[in-house]
Amino acid sequence: MKRLRKYLPDHRAVRNNRWLAPFGGTLLHPRLWHLNRRSAAGGIAVGLFCGLIPGPFQMLGAAICAVLFRVNLPLALIATLYTNPLTIVPLYFVAFALGRAALGEPDGGAFTAPPGYGPAGLSAWIKALSAWMIGLGEPLALGLLLLASLLALAGYVATRLAWRIYLVRQWHRRKARID
Repeated sequence: MKRLRKYLPDHRAVRNNRWLAPFGGTLLHPRLWHLNRRSAAGGIAVGLFCGLIPGPFQMLGAAICAVLFRVNLPLALIATLYTNPLTIVPLYFVAFALGRAALGEPDGGAFTAPPGYGPAGLSAWIKALSAWMIGLGEPLALGLLLLASLLALAGYVATRLAWRIYLVRQWHRRKARID
């Protein structure tokens, strides 16, 4: 945990940043920057949940949720990075299958791949991606919500468990040094 702390920004870096100055009152809340088992697990959970937000709004969603829930902001932002051009299609496919299963729909039907980014530009790609998502409809929306919730829960539990294992090992090392 000490290694991780040296890479996280402190209050002074945020307070002195001219771009973040208008949000200083909100962004300087100590729980957003403090690294303990609750804030770290919450930050990971928020990041994993918001990582499935479509489009480029994942980090914005993670930042807003981190501020609302008062969990570690840097970890929430970093945890969104599990989605990238290589992982998004498999994740959406799993979400679609999960949504179909939750709705009790048969396994048949076609899953069409999302549109690729083309020479038409970002706005055309976003419109095509939105049309693709609307075409997949309810199973994808429900599946994304379920998958995001499952990932957030798994991340929260795994982080708490890893933190507990780390603490127990530290206690045993300390006890061995004393004995």
